[in-house]
Formats: sequence, C-alpha cells, structure tokens
Amino acid sequence: MVHTFGLLDRLFALDTESGAFFEIDAVVKALLDGDDTSPFSSCEIESAKAEINKLKSSGTLFVSELKAELPPYSPVIKAMCLNVSHNCNFACEYCFADGGTYHDERRNMDFETAKAAIDMLVEASGKRRNLEIDFFGGEPMLDIDVVKKAVYYARSIEKERDKNFRFTITTNAYKLSDEDIDFFNEQMYNVVLSIDGRKEVHDRVRKTVGGKETHDTVIKNALRFKDRRKGQYYVRGTFTRYNLDFADDILYLNDVGFDQISMEPVVLPDSSPMAIRESDLPTVIKEYDRLAAEYIVRRKTDKWFNFFHFMIDIDNAPCASKRLKGCGAGGEYVAVAPDGKIYPCHQFDGIEQMALGDVFSKKLDEQKRKKFYYCGVPSKQECVSCWAKYYCSGGCMANSFKYNGDINKPYKPACELMRKRVECALAVKAIEESEDGD
Repeated sequence: MVHTFGLLDRLFALDTESGAFFEIDAVVKALLDGDDTSPFSSCEIESAKAEINKLKSSGTLFVSELKAELPPYSPVIKAMCLNVSHNCNFACEYCFADGGTYHDERRNMDFETAKAAIDMLVEASGKRRNLEIDFFGGEPMLDIDVVKKAVYYARSIEKERDKNFRFTITTNAYKLSDEDIDFFNEQMYNVVLSIDGRKEVHDRVRKTVGGKETHDTVIKNALRFKDRRKGQYYVRGTFTRYNLDFADDILYLNDVGFDQISMEPVVLPDSSPMAIRESDLPTVIKEYDRLAAEYIVRRKTDKWFNFFHFMIDIDNAPCASKRLKGCGAGGEYVAVAPDGKIYPCHQFDGIEQMALGDVFSKKLDEQKRKKFYYCGVPSKQECVSCWAKYYCSGGCMANSFKYNGDINKPYKPACELMRKRVECALAVKAIEESEDGD
C-alpha cells in the first residue's frame, strides 16, 4: 500500500508496510496513483517508471503486507494511573469526567488506597524494573498530600523491590505554588499543564466551579512553573467547535513562552454544541496545514517549539508488532479510582461494566484484560486497510467504546484527523531534514 499526498507545496509518498518515505514529483505521483500521465513527456514518464521500479526492486516500495502479530498476552502491568481525585475546582464544559466527578460523588483517594495500588503494581510488574505512575483527576492537586505520600512511599521501597518509578502529573495549574513546583522538579518526570489557549477561548469553557474566569491565573502560574522547570513538561489544550481556528491558540501558547505544546480535538457526541462534526473536518484539516507551515517557520527562530502531534521518528520507530497497538489500556496499563476499583484506563473510570477488579483483593478479570490487550490493528477491519495504521495503532479504545459501543470499532472523526496529523508530521520532518542538508 502506497499513500501519496501533497502538503506545503511539495509531494510525498509513504509505503505503509516498509515505512519508506519519499519526496516525489508530479509525474511519479501520477504513476503511483494511476492517474492520467498525458501532461508529461514520454521521457519524464520513462524516467519516473525506472525510479519506481528501482525502489520496488530494493524492497522499499509496494511492499507486501507484513505478517506482524501482537506478542502473546502477558498479565504483567508496567504503568498505572492513580485517579486520585474525583473532584475538581474547574467546571470545564467539555469534561469527559463530568466536572471531575466521573458521574459519581466528589471524593479523593486516601493514602491506604494509593499504597495498596502501588503494592499491587509492584507485584503485578513481575521482573520489570521500570514502572510508571500517573497522577490524574479531576484535579489531582486537590489531593496533593496523598500524591506526595504515594510518591515518597514508592521511593521508599524502590531499592528493596528492585524497581525504578517514574511519575507524571496532570494539573490545571490554578493553585500551583512554588512549593508544588519544587516537588514536581524533585519527583515528577513529566508534568502536563491544561491550558486551552487564548483568553477568550480558555475562559469560555474552563471556568471555576463558581463561574470565575481562570486564564490569567493559569497562565501566570504555568509560566512561573516553566521558567523553573527542571525536566519534561507539556502544555496540553483541547479545541472544540468554538475554536476551529485552534492553530491560533497553539501559536498563542508559543508566543507567551511555552515550547512544548499539545492540542487535542474534543471528543463529544454531535448533540453537543462543542462537538467537532463531520462537516467541520475540512476546516480542521486546513487548520493543521496552516499550523504546519507556521511551525516550520518558527522552528528556525527563537520561537522554536515542539508540537506533540508533529513529532514522529520515522528512522528509529519500533518494530511492526509493537506498532499494532498504541495503547496498553487494560493490559500493561490500568487506572485506579479513589475507591480502589481498577479500570482499563482513566477514561473508563466509573463505567462499572468495564471494571477489572480492585487493589485490595488484587484480583483482576483476565478475560476482560485479554479483550483489551488484543484490541489493535489486527482486530479492526477499518484499520487493516488504512495507510496510517502503524502510526495510529488502532486509535483510542475509550473513544471507540463511548461513541460506537465497541472498543474494536474506530471513532471515525478521530481517524480522519490522525491521518492528517501524520501527513503533517511526515512533511515537516522531510522539509526540515532537506533544509538541514542544504
């Protein structure tokens, strides 16, 4: 399978199975696509055919479908989300967790539950040494004492259990103090700050529970954090139908001082006024084109930044079998709710039919886990025939379940946007590498 596309006034071709990526000219594209070649001379056509045949002979073009399979199921868990707070000081309009409550009462995780979860992770990780724990909510800073106790407890057993913990936290930064920043620098491998961009965009959907605007406070705290940060961080936003010009929000975040940025499309049913509908996709796709053009320009200046979805390593990507499944939800990754129940990931929190067990009994439903483990490209017919399958790896299972009722049925709008982002990422990499070689 060969996918061709045009972007940023250039033409490209990607061989799905080999991963080989080329910049091409118009006549090669026409031949690859089976289009009319009459505008080109016979000399141009013959030269292009010779080039294509050479690539086919070298095993980099029109490569047969790989027979890659997922490795056999293993019960080992290597990563855990501690959903420490079913509570939030924000009332974001688009929140999948219903204001952080996960459609339940507001509550925080106690330390005994967090400790039991960490003990379970250690036991379930087998001989694996490197483990990951993500602190999430709601707003995890509303349970910061338990977060700290959990981190220090994990650190206290590292040597004894021959483990190495890596921690991440996601916060709205509204109550971020200097003490918190010091703690993050000391213990958090990665910190994700939730900011949606321009003031009018952010404040429209991210107000406090009491209805107060939050943008100015969040930006002030986040910039103070960024200036003092020692380690990895990301500013992560969400765009909705209210701001289909979301590239302006990404560039705004860069303008105010952030250089590690992610911006995700909201996932909501069409009944929501914020939902991105199928009719909006052409507009969103053009916006990614606009962002890609400006991205290349800025990365040559003092406004250099990384955009998460444009970061693809085509030279050192994992092997095909590891690219058949992008998410370890339910298998090597699980999430724990404040009451100790275990779910495949934080987005399934509160959906009782998806509960896998609890941290106190340490018993998990292995049949359910296997269903999640084997949910990947091979189990999804739409994915098997998609040129971007080794970059998307089957998409988000939670989105598939919530909007299609089946973890094996891809959420189509997300597929369209993923394919576009992959095109942009590939084009950006090709253009930057060609300019570096000049």
